[in-house]
Amino acid sequence: MDNQPLLSVRNLKTYYHLDEGDVKAVDGVSFDVYPGQVVGIVGESGCGKSVTIKSVLNIIEKPGKIVAGEILFRQRNNTAGEMIDLAKLEPNGHQMRNIRGGDIALIPQEPMAAFSPVHTIGNQITEVIMLHQTPDKKEARKIAIDRLREVGVPNPEQRIDAYSWELSGGLRQRAMIAMALSCNPKLLIADEPTTAIDVTTQAQVLRLLRQLQEQHDTAIIFITHDLGVIAQVADYVVVMYLGRVMESGPVDDIFHNPQHPYTKALLKSIPTVHSQSLTRLPTIEGAIPHPFNRPAGCPFYPRCTDVMAGKCNVYTPAVQPVSPVQSVACFLYSDAVEQD
Repeated sequence: MDNQPLLSVRNLKTYYHLDEGDVKAVDGVSFDVYPGQVVGIVGESGCGKSVTIKSVLNIIEKPGKIVAGEILFRQRNNTAGEMIDLAKLEPNGHQMRNIRGGDIALIPQEPMAAFSPVHTIGNQITEVIMLHQTPDKKEARKIAIDRLREVGVPNPEQRIDAYSWELSGGLRQRAMIAMALSCNPKLLIADEPTTAIDVTTQAQVLRLLRQLQEQHDTAIIFITHDLGVIAQVADYVVVMYLGRVMESGPVDDIFHNPQHPYTKALLKSIPTVHSQSLTRLPTIEGAIPHPFNRPAGCPFYPRCTDVMAGKCNVYTPAVQPVSPVQSVACFLYSDAVEQD
């Protein structure tokens, strides 16, 4: 693996300025992605995972805005190794549009909504290829067929002229992966790509993504709330809660030696083959607070079983290393306080 990061997110803050107040969807997130690495971002719904990757792609819907931080990315043709700050680029500017789909590609949550129902999947895949690779329509169609074949779509020469609503959920997801990989991106972002498909198809899609990642040495950011999926695909894990990073580290360390109470609670709630039958699974009491009612101090303290009164509810813990490879934001391990 390359020792220089492909993507380096530093203290990223993305807020939505509403009449009722500011929604801090992403509030000081930092992580790195290296070439060929699979980084899993995990957490409950509403913890800021999708807004984080939308910030990376610079596709934040108004009134959302990146208010602070850096999103440093190493472009394909940058032989000097210099990194460009995506947060400073114009969202609809020529440079950002070249990076989107070319250097960085996205597999969205729901392919049925992502594909246009009035255009064939072939039209949509070839459009991406013609925009980033070749203006020749015939050549673009040939590349699209090859990509559909690579992701396991049967009879790609015929399927390329099908509409998205003519395909099953599994085939739609494969077609979406084909479109994302059509221009050989350096970084692939998969935003809960297995949410809307059955378990059997989910296993096939995960296996396919791993195979393609190894073949093309593509880095992947995998967004999900399913820790079981993370265990199968990720090399490195970032655990988020209410727009902040609670813990990060290699997948084996996160699963076998979790440090943050939130990470421990998430892992305890997963059913295993050793779970006693006819018993309730452990759950995390309470729910993620409303965006306009964020607690002071550590965002997880109202639900934490290890809360320290007068500390966790007053101060925000800073992310600190607890080992050479693992970091955590918790006063159980360090008194370091997050600085505004």
